[in-house]
Amino acid sequence: MTLQYGQVWQYLPDFLLGALTALWIAAVAFAGGLLIGLVGAAVLSFGPRAARIPVIAYVRFFTYTPQLVQIFFLFFALPEMGIILSPVAAVLIGMTLNAGAYLTEIERAGFESVPRAELDAAETLGFSRAQTVWYVIAPHVVRALYPALSSHYIIMTLGTSMAAIFGVEELTGRALNANAISFRSVEIFSIVAVIYIALTVIASALLWLVGRWLFRVKAKVF
Repeated sequence: MTLQYGQVWQYLPDFLLGALTALWIAAVAFAGGLLIGLVGAAVLSFGPRAARIPVIAYVRFFTYTPQLVQIFFLFFALPEMGIILSPVAAVLIGMTLNAGAYLTEIERAGFESVPRAELDAAETLGFSRAQTVWYVIAPHVVRALYPALSSHYIIMTLGTSMAAIFGVEELTGRALNANAISFRSVEIFSIVAVIYIALTVIASALLWLVGRWLFRVKAKVF
């Protein structure tokens, strides 16, 4: 077999556009999941039993079932109930809800690691429960759990490849289209693999910037 990269370089701009799509899908889903996780962790840590039960049920459902099945349900089952979602919307909602469940558990561990003295200080200063979570607990959670949060974000970035199943033209989707035209599978998917490595580096760099600038996390890109 002779490699013919010259036949597939024409698809590189499409692949790069797909990579940008993958990045923003992962970023939006992760941001939404982070907020859901913050609320869920707060409820599990401070909420009454009646409020904790539905949060626990949500976490169990989305962590005990495959993410792909969850998106299949949103995309194929909801139309039977009169709710029609576009492929991008179904993927975004599914990834956000799935991330929220996992991040609820991750962030709850961060809640439990907050020094009691900091919570007592917030109470002495008259902080409300919401203010305590936002100004005291959330920054501590990000600093303490930065490696875990970063790893989950990287996994989500690579996991956007499943969007190709639903016709979303992210990186893998565009690669499948190019492969159907050129039949140069080795060349196309080797290029895509390199782009995914670059995506991982870019996502790590973005996390480094956010961690250093917003939360003063002493993190490394590698």
